[in-house]
Amino acid sequence: MNWFGRMNTALDYIEDNLSGEIDYSTAAENAQCSVSSFHRMFSFIVDFPLSEYIRRRRLSLAALELQKSDIKIIDLALKYGYESPDSFTRAFQRLHGITPSNARKQEVQLKVYPRISFQISIKGDVEMNYRIVEKDQVKVFGKSIAVSIEENPNEILPKFWVEIQEDGTYQRICETAGAKPHEDITLGGAFYDPEDLKSVKYNYMIYTEYEDGMDIPGDMDSIVLPGGKWAVFSEEYDDVDECPDKVQSLWKRLMSGWILSSEYEIAKGPQLEAYPLDRKVVEVWIPVLEK
Repeated sequence: MNWFGRMNTALDYIEDNLSGEIDYSTAAENAQCSVSSFHRMFSFIVDFPLSEYIRRRRLSLAALELQKSDIKIIDLALKYGYESPDSFTRAFQRLHGITPSNARKQEVQLKVYPRISFQISIKGDVEMNYRIVEKDQVKVFGKSIAVSIEENPNEILPKFWVEIQEDGTYQRICETAGAKPHEDITLGGAFYDPEDLKSVKYNYMIYTEYEDGMDIPGDMDSIVLPGGKWAVFSEEYDDVDECPDKVQSLWKRLMSGWILSSEYEIAKGPQLEAYPLDRKVVEVWIPVLEK
């Protein structure tokens, strides 16, 4: 089964359990990846977390039930995972703009969020530049942040890059690597899973390479980037402020199209963002295997 098929199988499981308990581990198993990878890929494509998608779907179904049945609000709240009628009412009103009681009235306007389906979009006007690279194993170190699957990486990670510039972490990474800031050191971003593959968090490290014998600061982390084939996607920019949008665009496009149309599939291991100093491009590096 291809990548799109696995993601849709995971969403089938979620859809079948909207009125019950959803086990993120089971959903990830259907997608044949870790819990954190499944959530991260979902967020990149749809631009909001899986938890938000589930919330919208449940409240959409709840609104339909209110208009088509005489179910009690307390029963509806419990059915869709809310601990009390009050918490359900607050969530319902935030989404629909009215209370559950008023939603029973005729001619009220409600919001409906349909089920998502992953499929390739055939377009001839947008190209993707990529190359396949053979790379040896590399050791990297840097500063990591744990990102909850409830958070949107497109919002959290650009802020993290700003923070390490402002709090001196970037300068310390450069000093440790024996390099001058902004001159002869290239930083990248690495997504990597925690040891517990069922964790509801994943790690993102702003990193650079290091060699054996280098004294890594105690508040920083190190990982090994495995050797093998990497698919490298790139996009040019004119101004450095464009980088966050450009790299997010690359993630979304490769996850929603390239994977299905290429002769490769994603391999296990860290996935990278790179910002070369010698040219104005952003890059995304994905470990791959031939299908």
